[in-house]
Amino acid sequence: MKSVQEQLSVIKRGADEVLVESELVTKLERGAPLRIKAGFDPTAPDLHLGHTVLINKLRQFQDLGHQVVFLIGDFTGMIGDPSGKSTTRPPLTREQVLENAETYKNQVFKILDPSKTEVAFNSSWMDQLSPADFIRLASQYTVARMLERDDFSKRYAANQSIAIHEFLYPLVQGYDSVALKADVELGGTDQKFNLLMGRELQRSYGQPSQCIVTMPLLEGLDGVKKMSKSLGNYVGIQEPPGVMYSKLVSIPDSLMWRYFELLSFRDMAEVEGFRTDVARGANPRDIKMKLAEEIVARFHGEEAAAGAYRSAGNRMKDGELPDDIPSIDLQSTEDMPIAAVLNRAGLVKNAAVARDLLAAGSVRVDGEVVDRSFMFRRGATHVCQAGKKAFGRISLSAEQS
Repeated sequence: MKSVQEQLSVIKRGADEVLVESELVTKLERGAPLRIKAGFDPTAPDLHLGHTVLINKLRQFQDLGHQVVFLIGDFTGMIGDPSGKSTTRPPLTREQVLENAETYKNQVFKILDPSKTEVAFNSSWMDQLSPADFIRLASQYTVARMLERDDFSKRYAANQSIAIHEFLYPLVQGYDSVALKADVELGGTDQKFNLLMGRELQRSYGQPSQCIVTMPLLEGLDGVKKMSKSLGNYVGIQEPPGVMYSKLVSIPDSLMWRYFELLSFRDMAEVEGFRTDVARGANPRDIKMKLAEEIVARFHGEEAAAGAYRSAGNRMKDGELPDDIPSIDLQSTEDMPIAAVLNRAGLVKNAAVARDLLAAGSVRVDGEVVDRSFMFRRGATHVCQAGKKAFGRISLSAEQS
């Protein structure tokens, strides 16, 4: 394992808060893998990049050698998380939750290492609790403490209804930490109340209290409001490569550093290098393209990422080759200057245009810029490019007598 300080640097990357850091240091100093828990209620069948902020942090914990528990809240999903909600959420059926859960598993393993991930369903222990067990669990907290929660207090003050089952949600999430014996729990900043509940319940059940790492809510493509499908400012991780790429390249320049910190697995030293490049005049779009390619590759593979630029409706990048390069066979009794080859192959209107392109550095042979001195040898085959749009796979063979 890396040193405690090295691990802390990774853990704190992009994090909003670590509670309690001194306790986390003590846990890390043991030198043994910690149990890292993050819960996800499968309330919708697909995920967007905002959801992956926590999953990325789980992957970082895996890379540090810790045991990750990806908790699917099939029980809590039927309650509905009231965090940040101004009204009671309609509960989902068990069938809806399980169907969504299967989709979640397929998506998260684009990020997490399946061989190092423990997948748990909280129904496996919640269904085993007797009514007496539930009463004991409910007795651990008071209504007054529940109403300290920001969303509950606002609804209570506004005379908006709060269903009794909504009070159960943070209790059940906290009990999940007891059942899993979690050392660390991850959650969004809007989950802080629920995460702290886990610490208190673990103490009540005679366990060491978990540490908490809260992650910020990712801003959407507008750079203002949090990423949300309902707001239309999201990037779905199952969207086509070209769509993902186009959306990411179009984010405000000021937002790309936030996305690099929370969504990229590049070392922060490399990201700081990009920031320096932009400060010195580099085009921010070029930096956003690196981010877009990395994220598209994560969810669709390297080949899809390589072609995402053009899938997004962009023209070919400088030096990129089209898929349908025509083959052109020329014959000659001797080697030929490149200008003559381009003219005879029909890639330019005439030799004068070829010479102009060569002088401007706009002719490539096998991807390398060449000048007028380049000689095309008999028996050779080269991919030639004249300007931005003219391509040919040219073969020069001995002229038949």
